[in-house]
Amino acid sequence: MNNIRKPVAEGVYLTCLPAQKFKTGVLSAQFIAPLSAETAGAVALIPSVLRRGTAKSPDMGLLSARLDNLYGARIDDTVRKLGECQCAGFVASFLDDRFVPGGERLLEPVADLMGELFCQPVTENGAFLPAYFESEKANLLDAIGSIRNDKRLWAGRRLLSEMCAGEPYGVSRLGEEADVEALQVTELYGRYRDMLQSMPLEIIYCGSASEEEVEHALRGAFAGLPRADVRPIPGTTRHPSRADVLHVSDAMDVTQGKLELGFSVGSDDYVALLMGNSMFGGSSNSKLFMNVREKLSLCYYASSSYYRRKGIITVSSGIEFDHYQAAFDEITRQLEMVQNGDWEDWEIDSARSILINSYASLGDAQGKLENYNLSCTVTDFHDTPEEVMGQIRAVTPERIIEAMRTVKLDTVYFLKGKEA
Repeated sequence: MNNIRKPVAEGVYLTCLPAQKFKTGVLSAQFIAPLSAETAGAVALIPSVLRRGTAKSPDMGLLSARLDNLYGARIDDTVRKLGECQCAGFVASFLDDRFVPGGERLLEPVADLMGELFCQPVTENGAFLPAYFESEKANLLDAIGSIRNDKRLWAGRRLLSEMCAGEPYGVSRLGEEADVEALQVTELYGRYRDMLQSMPLEIIYCGSASEEEVEHALRGAFAGLPRADVRPIPGTTRHPSRADVLHVSDAMDVTQGKLELGFSVGSDDYVALLMGNSMFGGSSNSKLFMNVREKLSLCYYASSSYYRRKGIITVSSGIEFDHYQAAFDEITRQLEMVQNGDWEDWEIDSARSILINSYASLGDAQGKLENYNLSCTVTDFHDTPEEVMGQIRAVTPERIIEAMRTVKLDTVYFLKGKEA
């Protein structure tokens, strides 16, 4: 992957991902904010309020008409949690200039509209329009509420909030309901002005335009961006290993229990951990899926995830309430098997193949490329997908065992029924 990242203004960086294989161009602009319980709700709300209208196009109908005139271009607001950062902004998708009839160019007008959304929002009395603010605030509260209604998502959220309590990583990307409920329009506008001035801005382009063309388009589009005392991108702190396992449970009106386990990781050998996690529960050929779910039928689902940025592994499972101890014992036993090298050749070969294919497929979708490069920038990770694939091919069973033996149980969360 031949990507280029360079500064184009104070605290503004452009990453160009040259690509000739796509018929569309993708332009992403994300402000990088430190993840904080005090500000998460406001940061999550800002892009959706900005997306409601600009000074030139003060409602969504006029914005949609402008996008329709750009051959159906799209600009979507986004909020992501990467490491201990909150990334808030817009992602645009539009017809690549090579395919526009009559030689018309779309990169510049799309960039101009994105700059407008950031720098020229529609305002009233020195703040956002109250109607837009209240409407998007209600939408954000609905989104937060929907997590609670999806018990699988809720249990995973609760595990991280308890396991990483007091750490930024324990904060939800959307913020908490009470904090969003308390937001006022003037307060949100102040947060927005602070974001414009002091938060790093990462811009990523994937398409056929040259670096010079993209840079020229962006300099014009973001010329009005006020910048002062831009803060550096905050790093992510590894989760400290807990001396005693934390056990937490909630009782809700559910018919299926949710058992979530959090593990601290003491190794920095992320490729070996990728492989170990894939064999443990990170794929449909993993020990959790094949044994705990399929052979023993102890779980409706069971999988594991490795969070390189934070140095943790989590397990998510759905169980019958009275299967709690049996499921817990079997999940931890399967981890011990990976730690002891108790696997067959096909298991390590399958894990290697699945991981290589997942990294190879990044180049097939512009959205995946954009997300991977943003994640690398935010978390200070510099390996390209090609380099990661090479390291996966070279990793040895001994390295996997050594890395996985640093995985220690940290937190157990159980969502049970009210009468269980």
